[in-house]
Formats: sequence, C-alpha cells, structure tokens
Amino acid sequence: MAADDPAQRLVRAEHRVAAMLEIGRALASTVDLDELLLLIMQRITELMEADRSTLFLHDAARGELWSRVLQGGEVRSLRLRVGEGLAGWVAQQGVVLNIPDAYADARFNQSIDRSSGYRTRSILCMPLRDSHGAVAAVVQVLNKHGGPFTEDDEALLGAVGGQAAIALENARLYQSVLSRNRELDLLYAVEREVSEAAGFDELLDRLIARGVDLCEAEAGAILLRDRGGADLFFRAAGADGLHRLRLDAEQGIAGWVAAHGEPVLCDDPSCHPQHAPSLAARMGIEPRNLACVPLADDDGPFGAVELFNKAHGSFGEEDRRRLTLIAGQAARAVRRMRARDERQKEERLAAIGQMISGVLHDMRSPMTIVSGYAQMMAELDDKTQRREHAEQILRQLDLMELMTKDVLAFARGESGVLVRKVYLNRFVKEIAEALRHEFAGRNVELVMDARYDGVAHLDELKLRRVVHNIARNAAQAMTGGGRFTFVVEKDGSDLLLELSDNGPGIPPEMEGRLFLAFATSGKKDGTGLGLAMSKKIVDEHHGQITCRSQPGQGTTFSIRLPLEKA
Repeated sequence: MAADDPAQRLVRAEHRVAAMLEIGRALASTVDLDELLLLIMQRITELMEADRSTLFLHDAARGELWSRVLQGGEVRSLRLRVGEGLAGWVAQQGVVLNIPDAYADARFNQSIDRSSGYRTRSILCMPLRDSHGAVAAVVQVLNKHGGPFTEDDEALLGAVGGQAAIALENARLYQSVLSRNRELDLLYAVEREVSEAAGFDELLDRLIARGVDLCEAEAGAILLRDRGGADLFFRAAGADGLHRLRLDAEQGIAGWVAAHGEPVLCDDPSCHPQHAPSLAARMGIEPRNLACVPLADDDGPFGAVELFNKAHGSFGEEDRRRLTLIAGQAARAVRRMRARDERQKEERLAAIGQMISGVLHDMRSPMTIVSGYAQMMAELDDKTQRREHAEQILRQLDLMELMTKDVLAFARGESGVLVRKVYLNRFVKEIAEALRHEFAGRNVELVMDARYDGVAHLDELKLRRVVHNIARNAAQAMTGGGRFTFVVEKDGSDLLLELSDNGPGIPPEMEGRLFLAFATSGKKDGTGLGLAMSKKIVDEHHGQITCRSQPGQGTTFSIRLPLEKA
C-alpha cells in the first residue's frame, strides 16, 4: 500500500481523532498542575509522533517561562527568560515556529545538544493562548519521526494545544484557590503562634519553628537590625532553646537581605558573594542551601527570616511564598512587641519619676526628725540622752535608705511590700515620737489611742510613710493649730487605723480625685503624691483606705489591713 494511499490516511486520521478524544478525557481528569504538565507532554509526544515535548508556562509577572522536565529519572524545573531561546522567542512574538533543520536556524542554541548528547533535527514550537488571548504557555515538540513537521502537524498541535490551554487555565484557577486557602490557613496558624507567645524570645522561637516545620528545613533564623548592628536568633529543628548572636548589620546573606529588601533562594551558599563562613560556624550550621526573605514594614526592611538545608532537594518558589507569608506576620508581630516594650519602658520611667517625687516628698518627715534631734544633741551634755537621740537619727537614716531601695527595686521591675511580724506597742510608740517632731511648732495637739497592742503582719516602714503623709497633710491644713487623733484597734481579723483631724476638711473640688497622683488643691509646695503613694502601699497590703470629710468639721482617714499575711 502506497504512503499516500487514502485508506492509510483515513486510518491515521481516525487514530488521531481517537487520540485527541483520549487527550480531552485525560486533560479533564486532573487539576493538579504538575501532573497535568507531564500528561500534556506525554500525550502530545505520542500524537505528534515525535521524540519529546516540553510545555513551558508563561509567568508574566516574572517575565519567565518555566516547565518540569524529566532528567535522570527526576523531575526538575527549567526556567527561561521571555525572549531567550526558541521557546522564549515564541512567547515574546506570539507566532508559530516550524523549523525543519534546527542547526540551520541561528536562534537555535546548539550548546544544549552538545552538553546532553542529544541531536535535535526538527522543531515545532507554538504559543498557547488563554481565554483572554494572552500567551499562557509555549509547547515545543522535537524530532518528528520520518521527517520535518508539516502544516497538518501545525493544525493538529493547534487543536490539541487549544484543549491543553483550557485545561491549564482551569488548573491554574484551581491551584490559585487552593493556594489562597493554604495561605489563609498558614496566616491563621502563624497569627495563633504570635498571639500565644508570652514574650519576645518565645515569639521568635515559635516563628522560626513554624518556618522550619512548614518548609522541611534543618534550621532557621530571624535577624533583626538596629542602629548599632543586628541580633541573629536561630535554632535547629527539634532542638530546644533559642540562641542569639550579635553581629554587624549587613553580615551574611541574611544581613544583606535585611539591608536591601530582596529575597534570596540559594542552592549553594558557599558561592554567594555575601556568604559568611565564620557566621555559619558560630551558628553550628553547614548550609547546603537556603531561603531568605526580608522582614519589612512601611519604613522599609528591618530584618530577615532565613531557613537552612531543605530536607529533600532545594528550596523553591513555594517555600519562598510560604516564608514570605510568615515574614509578613512576623514583621507586624515584632513591631507590635517592640512598640509595647518601648511603651512599657516609657511608663516605667514615668513611674520611676513619680516614685522619686514621692520618696523626696516622704523624706521630709525623717529629715525633719533628724534635724530636730541633731539640734537637741548640740545642747545636751548627758551621754545617755545623746545616745538615744543618735539612735533616733540612725533609725530615720535607715528609713531614708529603704525609701531609696524602693525606687531601685521598682526600676529593676520589682515591686510589692516586705511583710513582717510587727509588735504594735513599739510601732505606736515610735510613730508617736515621730509625729511629735512633725507637729513641733505648729500648735497641733497629738492624741494617741492604742486600743490594740498585739501583733500584726505588715511592712512597718511603708506603713509609717502612710501615717506621716496623712499627718503632714492634716498639720498643713490646720494653719491655726488643732488636734490630730491616731486610733489603733482590732476589728475582727483586721487591723483598723483611724487618723482624724479637726481642720477645715477636704475641699469639694477634690472629691473623687483624692488618691490620684498629682491631685492637689491650693496647698503650698504640694505635689499631689502623698495620698496616691499611701493608697498604693495600702493596696499592696491587700487593705483598704477610705476618707470621710465635711467642710469645717475635719477629716478622718480609715485604714483597714489584714492582721495575718494575705
């Protein structure tokens, strides 16, 4: 039967129609993009009676063509720039190339044949367009059996390519939906990690662990730049604890990424110009490959997230996308936590300033007592009395030292009261002695009414400050003199202290503001801190302080404290 026999052509045409129907059914059977690429290449190769086929997808955003090719039994990615090679030229021009002799065409790159040992003879290269008419892919078929590709082959490839283009568009849409869902799941998981972190180090540890696990890496790191350099936080997969290194701001690949805001995927870090072997040695890592993306906000890049040594193969675009999502969440979390820490520092400094003002305010009483005893000592010859006065001075100096330690403890983040067993008979006696010196020269009568002289558990020095604050306010309010009464009694399981004066009472404008810091009304040299500090001390004892006052009828402060430790 002759080669151009009509019966043979009919059989061949029927075979091609059946093959096209089979291709249609096969293309409709999967939406997995990798599987679809391999299936299209296999079916086109069979249908076109050729040696091999390659299908390049067009990535318009990156200006690239990419495909999966089978090399040495392993599927690898192949990338070309648009305009590069025959496939790149077809993608750029949007026209079909049918080359009967590849070596006669100047656009053909012969070096690929020389390196692979394959001999390319004929080439048919065609653009595949999506539903909007844009080039979505390029199919390249090599070496038709029995001669060059014909016009019938072009028509056949065009028909099959149309089917393939629709299948690819559907697969890409499906992959896009899946990718968005995976991204939402990842964002939710990362946000949960961020919200559950108790502190800054735990936040970084969780983010690194998430990236290492998600991208199947051996180790990960987060680099944060500041004005003086950078801190590198890193950990290995499965290892406990977060390690920190201090380094130059642009040291290593992560430092370069943090400075320039450009991601890096590197299959051999030792060949990268920014690779720092000494830094890798300090981290205890031998990087075979790495992925690194910047941490950035509206002010630009300020750090980087880096993963080392993918468990299988090298880091790819999917890893970069996942790491970029983690980096976006990490950047926001780091900024929020840094801003919170700054606010806490500012609040701590403001509180320290208030506390120093309060301590200076409270030091007036012991300083007045020290001055009084020192003046009396100068006029005494009796050694016993001088010794007693000296002990009183030393006690007041100890009190001032403890006030100073309160400020230092607060600056270190420590707070609270030092509750000890206190014998109230001695406490009341010392308070009475101190108040007599406080009221000296003010024409204020002191009335002490100790109805309970047992044991209480409290911070004696801080409670003395409370009493002195209230007594000093009363003396200043009673400008023409008056009476100050201090009652100590037991009320059930509580210690009740009542401090009363018969002065003019609390001004109406202070109602509701009495225990607020810096709240004062018409008092000369008043800071508005005494009662605020007093309430804080009572609160720290798990007690209560209240005030009763009426204009012209005096003021009474009631302090209720638990007798036993709270």
